Amino acid sequence: MDILFAQIQADLRSNDALRQTGALLQALQQSAAGKDISVIAKSACEEIVASPSSAVCKKLAFDLIRSTRLTTDLWETVCTGVRNDLDFPDPDVTAAAVSILSAIPSYRLGKLIIDCNKEISSCFDSPSDNLRHSITETLGSILARDDLVILCENNVNLLEKVSTWWRRIALNMIDHADVVSKEAFEAVGRLFQEFNSKRMSRLAGDKLVDSENSLAIRSNWVSTAVDFVWKKRNALMARSLILPIESFRVTVYPLVYSVKAVASGAVEVFRKLSKSVVGNNVNAVGSGNAEKLVGVSDLVTHLAPFLVSLDPALIFEVGMNMLYLADVPGGKPEWASASITAILTLWDRQEFSSARESIVRAVVTNLHLLDLHMQVSLFRRLLLMVRNLRAESDRMHALACICRTALCVDLFAKESVRRGQKPLPGTDIASLFEDMRIKDDLHGTQSKGLFREELVASLVESCFQLSLPLPEQKNSGTESRVIGALAYGTGYGALNWTEPALEVVEVCRPCVKWDCEGRTYAIDCYLKLLVRLCHIYDTRGGVKRIKDGASQDQILNETRLQNLQRELVKDLREVNTPRICARLLWAVAEHINLDGLDPLLADDPEDPLNIIISNIRKVLVNTDSSANTSNRLQDVQAVLLCAQRLASRHPRAGQLLTKELEDFRNNGSADSVTKHQSRLILQRIKYVTGHEESKWAGVSETRGDYPFSHHKLTVQFYEAAAAQDRKLEGLVHKAIQELWRPDPTELTLLLTKGVGSSFLKVPPSAYTLTGSSDPCYIEAYHLTDSTDGRITLHLKVLNLTELELNRVDIRVGISGALYLMDGSPQAVRQLRNLISQDPVLCSVTVGASHFERSALWVQVLYYPFYGNGATLDYGEGSYAEEEIVRQKRSSKPELGEPVILRCQPYKIPLTEFLLPHKISPVEYFRLWPSLPAIVECTGAYTYEGSGFKATAAQQYGASPFLSGLKSLSSKPLHRVCSHILRTVAGFQLCFAAKTWFGGFLGMMIFGASEVSRNVDLGDETTTMMCKFVVRASDSSLIKEIELDLQGWLDDITDGGVEYMPEEEVKSAAVERLRISMERIALLKAAQPPPKSPKPEESEEEGESEEVEEGEDGEKKKKKKESTDEEGKTKGPSTLSKLTAEEAEHRALQAAVLQEWHLLCKERGTKVH
Repeated sequence: MDILFAQIQADLRSNDALRQTGALLQALQQSAAGKDISVIAKSACEEIVASPSSAVCKKLAFDLIRSTRLTTDLWETVCTGVRNDLDFPDPDVTAAAVSILSAIPSYRLGKLIIDCNKEISSCFDSPSDNLRHSITETLGSILARDDLVILCENNVNLLEKVSTWWRRIALNMIDHADVVSKEAFEAVGRLFQEFNSKRMSRLAGDKLVDSENSLAIRSNWVSTAVDFVWKKRNALMARSLILPIESFRVTVYPLVYSVKAVASGAVEVFRKLSKSVVGNNVNAVGSGNAEKLVGVSDLVTHLAPFLVSLDPALIFEVGMNMLYLADVPGGKPEWASASITAILTLWDRQEFSSARESIVRAVVTNLHLLDLHMQVSLFRRLLLMVRNLRAESDRMHALACICRTALCVDLFAKESVRRGQKPLPGTDIASLFEDMRIKDDLHGTQSKGLFREELVASLVESCFQLSLPLPEQKNSGTESRVIGALAYGTGYGALNWTEPALEVVEVCRPCVKWDCEGRTYAIDCYLKLLVRLCHIYDTRGGVKRIKDGASQDQILNETRLQNLQRELVKDLREVNTPRICARLLWAVAEHINLDGLDPLLADDPEDPLNIIISNIRKVLVNTDSSANTSNRLQDVQAVLLCAQRLASRHPRAGQLLTKELEDFRNNGSADSVTKHQSRLILQRIKYVTGHEESKWAGVSETRGDYPFSHHKLTVQFYEAAAAQDRKLEGLVHKAIQELWRPDPTELTLLLTKGVGSSFLKVPPSAYTLTGSSDPCYIEAYHLTDSTDGRITLHLKVLNLTELELNRVDIRVGISGALYLMDGSPQAVRQLRNLISQDPVLCSVTVGASHFERSALWVQVLYYPFYGNGATLDYGEGSYAEEEIVRQKRSSKPELGEPVILRCQPYKIPLTEFLLPHKISPVEYFRLWPSLPAIVECTGAYTYEGSGFKATAAQQYGASPFLSGLKSLSSKPLHRVCSHILRTVAGFQLCFAAKTWFGGFLGMMIFGASEVSRNVDLGDETTTMMCKFVVRASDSSLIKEIELDLQGWLDDITDGGVEYMPEEEVKSAAVERLRISMERIALLKAAQPPPKSPKPEESEEEGESEEVEEGEDGEKKKKKKESTDEEGKTKGPSTLSKLTAEEAEHRALQAAVLQEWHLLCKERGTKVH
């Protein structure tokens, strides 16, 4: 390999263009094979880039440079070569030099562009098509990037140049050369995409924080380009038609985006953001609505013929963009229907299969733009298409769209009929879901896939979303059309959503018979909706009559619901999932109309009450293995409660259930708890049957709640089905939430709240890494990207000496879980020409492999003699001599001795590797005991009192404490819940987080509040203590925290809490105990001798309660023993009638009353 590399280098050094070309091709081949070619790249830079050479050699050399990493010295060589080549007479050589601009690092790019701005501008006017193509392509990719926007933000000259170049690129869209025109269209489209989605920046790994100025800069470019495209739209459409057909695709998006921005008014927002002071730009675009509509219509007419093209990619591009245009104000349903038909033709022809998900997503997202006939005709076909999608998230999003559209269609059609229009067949939900394959899936007992469960869950969750108030839409667009249709369909009536919900419940009825292998989420959703509807329509009271004020629609709906209940009672015999039987029993028995049953059919086995009671018996005495493994205890509890409420409502049910419960009590399968519960229920049934006239109200009312859940205690009952249920619930909820109540986009936020909105993030605070007397000042901050697992350290280097430092090397080492992208042990950034007091920015991006405490170690090497010769002093030499010396081949003699400056390590907090994990309190407390690894520590923080008024009394509504834990709110921890007891003056905070790498971390903090001490009665300070308990799913996470507990507390509280070792905690407890004992002794000495043993005993008990607060366990025992001994000498301890719980309760009451009196005194009110 060394021989081959030596041969390549020798060929590069020759002046023969043919040999140089062959050597470069060989080097590229080695690079493609994964070999390290940095030695060859150095030779290529020096022999070809920095020297006159042919255009082909230059092009190949630049390709070679892109495939490897260069040092700063070599980049300097490349920049010098590029600067020389931009003046070269041969336009092909200049085109090759221009192409490398996109690969030059950000820190060097700004200076190079400013130095060469005249040469770059002249490239646009070159007669060579190749050069104009190269400059348009290169600048089109560079100028849209995040890093260049940041450079423009800090440099006004550069901003002016770039803005001019964007105008030149836009002008090139109507260039006479096809290749130039195509590249200009693509560049403008890229600018729009970056503004909309930052797709290119995300792919490139840029994670720069958007500031207000950078947003304004990009908005200015976009609004200028939109204005140009709108003015020249006819010329651009004509130009695109004479491009080769394979290039036509890139012209579609810039035209569509610009026309839609003008037609929808978005361009006005761009102008506001860009802060342009050009007299409001009123005449920049056509102001009349008619002109906007004609412009959109012209563009649709221009694009429509390409929907029948033979190129699948072109059909897809045109179809998607026409759908984007379809929701413009004044748009027509035909535009959307033509696009959707063309896109679905691609599906039928099974072409463009890589875009299956995109096709479905585009169709279902824009389904509401079609007219009702088209929606109904597409509906069944779409369901089958969605069923065949592989990705779960795509399937869920499509199902959510389809279910919302089904509700829209149903509501819209019903409201239209109410308003006197002709009914449209097939618009009710039952018809929309009557496809044979879907029907078979719903009616079958078993199924191989989860699609039917996903469908039922999505339908039900969509109904619940419809029951909530619809979100407000302040701007026109896709969502507002949907909300408008739903609002029209619900007729602004609060309960109109129940009609489609009733149809959903009828369509999905077969789901209670499913055998889902233990999964219950979809059936739980169904029963939850059923219970809610039964509660709303009050099915217990039977069907209402017209003379009671019921409308015809209400009577019809209640009759349907009563019939559905009777069908569900019959289905009880066919339930295949053990858990569901008890739940369905509860849902039906709680709401069925018992008074409406025929008394003559009391002995008929088909009577609903007899079926319910026979199923109650089945659940109570069922002891098969499947019932035992699936929480039989909860099923029995549910059935017993159901029996109690059922028997209390109806005398015949009471008689039958009394017999069943007696049998259950005598059965061997009943444990002692359920036997006692049965006895209590029997007594209640007996009381109710004896006092029929005085039933209590609690039994006779329904609440509409469904008290069951598919969540299970993971510690005791780990089942794969429960995990699948949780996953399905997360996917469905996310899809429904994103569709019905999406988070507003950045642009929408700016539109509604103005430029000062919260999404414009403030860069994080920087830390100084150098000392006050160091010759270089360095400060650093970091940005994290959890999706890619990257951390970027941004450094600002300031030369504090009076000299110009010609060369400074920044070396960044890594420790812990960090690694550099190229695998090297350290990163080096070489900076040139650091002028005194002029800040220079550089950055290093590293990856993180696991959860571990990590740090970046910065070392600065600067060469005060660089370029002056090793022996020269600071003041000698001139810039001309330095330039001559710098051009020498041998760099070692001129470097001189470096001055090495070691900086403080930049520590990455452990919290940076965490993400907040949203979880319900119930699920959190179920998960907490199952987390295997645990660590506990005690922390202390100093609290400064400021008078009682400032804390307890005035802030009655808010918590007056946690002053040392305020910074927790800014950490990536999800606050699950907090229990704050004001009277006992204690608190418990619960936090949940996930690591970047999938581990779960839970933390609880226990402590006393500041008002529990007497600090605020004066102005003294005190030390507050709190206990931190951290549990994790993996022991390695806890080990990492245990290694440096003080560091962990610093990370989560920003240094506000100090770690206290256990020895100090114990000694502090002993000291508090000693002080309290002395106080008690003084109190006892001051009190008169007791007259009877009884009050003395209660007094001792009160004292022991007081002593117990905040003491160590062992000391508590000693104190109790001592009081017991005293008690034995003075009298028997059994004379006290207060238990420990009662004493605590009384103390709690006294504390509540005392605090209430204090508050009333402060407020000047009287207590009645």
